[in-house]
Amino acid sequence: MQAETEKLVNVVTKGIDSELSSVAFTIANGGLTAGLKVSMFLTSTAIDLVRRGAQRLTEVTPLKPLAALIEDFQARGGVIWACPPCVQSRGYEQSDLLDGVIVVGASAMHAEIRQGAATLSF
Repeated sequence: MQAETEKLVNVVTKGIDSELSSVAFTIANGGLTAGLKVSMFLTSTAIDLVRRGAQRLTEVTPLKPLAALIEDFQARGGVIWACPPCVQSRGYEQSDLLDGVIVVGASAMHAEIRQGAATLSF
């Protein structure tokens, strides 16, 4: 049995073309509601989830639109990290991403895990 934790890290590799991106942010918002400190580490095509305007392309019924899920997540204190090589390989700059997204390596995620964060991957 895993020890009790107050942190959750979601690792997301699916982009705007996958319903799993909406599921990941729905579960992340649920974690915030449960009182967890939640961080999202976006890699691979998940980087497009935080490219300005791209999140408006995804809506998975009956879930809220992806843009609303991300906005709610950030407004409630959720942290979004974007993998630097994944950002760079797409030719994106910080200004191409939503406000508040932190371009940082996996070390940020690993630090949370070392402190006992539970992890999920999508």
